Amino acid sequence: MSDATRWLVAFAFISLPTIAFGGYFLLSILRRQAGTEGITPVQRDYFRAGHAHAGVLVLVAIVGLLVLDYSRFPEWAVWALRIGLLVSPLLISGGFFGGAPRTADGPPGPLVKIIPIGAVIFGISTLGVGLSLLISF
Repeated sequence: MSDATRWLVAFAFISLPTIAFGGYFLLSILRRQAGTEGITPVQRDYFRAGHAHAGVLVLVAIVGLLVLDYSRFPEWAVWALRIGLLVSPLLISGGFFGGAPRTADGPPGPLVKIIPIGAVIFGISTLGVGLSLLISF
């Protein structure tokens, strides 16, 4: 395992408990209903989606980071894929958190627009990881 992969995978693994604890903390607050009178069911769904996507996408990123050590792509392309794998979960989950509507019937927040950007980056990155094992420059 390369040093870069070791550090990035360590960072990703360290982020997983924070994602899990954040989701647990959020659900415990919502179950108690204390201080959550202003949180709508739609906001609750957005918050759950943000945590769920963050956890799953970080796990996929860890696998992708490990696979990239066997890549046939040049170093600059490998780094671009590494960055894409780590940035996309932040954009997607951040879009859910920041895009939660302020009221029950209100429009989504402005950050919901970064969800598709994160999804495109994630799609390109995962496709690149797979192709990096097959194609050599």
